[in-house]
Amino acid sequence: MRLNQRAENIVLPIGAIVLALLIGAVMIRLNGSNPWTAYKALIDGALGSKEDVARTLSRATPLVFTGLAVIVGLKAGLFNIGAQGQLIFGATFAAWAGYHFTGLPAALHVPFALLVGAFFGMLPAALAGYLKAYRGAHEVITTIMLNAILINITEYLVGADGPFHDPDAGAISRTPLIQPSAEIPDVWGLPLGFVLAVAVAVIIWFLLARTTIGFRITTVGQNRQAAEYAGISAKHIIVLAMAMSGFLAGLGGAVETQGVFDRYEAGFNVGLGFDGITVALLARVQPLLAIPAALLLGIMRAGQTRMAFVADVPQEIIDVILAFMLLLVCAPIVVRWILRVRGPKDAVEQIQITSGWGG
Repeated sequence: MRLNQRAENIVLPIGAIVLALLIGAVMIRLNGSNPWTAYKALIDGALGSKEDVARTLSRATPLVFTGLAVIVGLKAGLFNIGAQGQLIFGATFAAWAGYHFTGLPAALHVPFALLVGAFFGMLPAALAGYLKAYRGAHEVITTIMLNAILINITEYLVGADGPFHDPDAGAISRTPLIQPSAEIPDVWGLPLGFVLAVAVAVIIWFLLARTTIGFRITTVGQNRQAAEYAGISAKHIIVLAMAMSGFLAGLGGAVETQGVFDRYEAGFNVGLGFDGITVALLARVQPLLAIPAALLLGIMRAGQTRMAFVADVPQEIIDVILAFMLLLVCAPIVVRWILRVRGPKDAVEQIQITSGWGG
């Protein structure tokens, strides 16, 4: 069976998910538990009630943003490993804007705090883009190092002696609660932040697929030398793409602060940036597909505690299943061989992660 590119972008991730779940079922059985019971508990824990659905959407919301952040970078041939640090930095400064400024109406305070968080997420990513474009420093190395720097800066800011520390928190590293005017409300008990995430995904899709800027970003990602020959400034596009990536990651952190926790506290956002890589690759680097990919991860994260309690399996099995999903998506030849499908031109397609260490 032969698939066109659009069908392949849907069939191969679904095949990878199913195969990973089957592998997970084998591991659950080897653990002495019933896979059906475990997966049923997983779904019940994530979607069993309106409160469970709201929690799942809350878990998926930052993953849409970090997935989009990684996707924008990949479209330009860049691998932004720094979404975790950018998200945390954005979440911290969104909290500061949320509690520090008083007397603002919600119509101004909510978007203001969101933009502050997005801006501070953008700054380190733009720096990494500049170092890549003008100094040849690879973005994987610089964003990994910036992750450590941003996390430590944040720990200082919200720590016991830091300027953002909640005076009532004692030794707990956290900010004060944000003002009610900065909180993102729920609508019918469901998080409005997820609606914002979906809207941003549509905007990013339109920007990449239907605008000149998007054309330039994808052209640089496909062939930097050809883009330069065509008159596109690859250096400017690299900086722009990384800045956009960091903006999205910081915005995800701001939404997490304003819509879920109402403050920033160290440890609340662990792993969200790295899960964004999984979302981007499950989505086959397609912005709109980041929404169902994030929902899948949100379901698994929201339901894993109930699965562990009901079926008596370790929660780490979810991490193993996600790892197999990522492996199979990045190695589509395995899924094609099992499903007996062929690509558009019988070519073995690999998702391009980066344009190369020296590119």
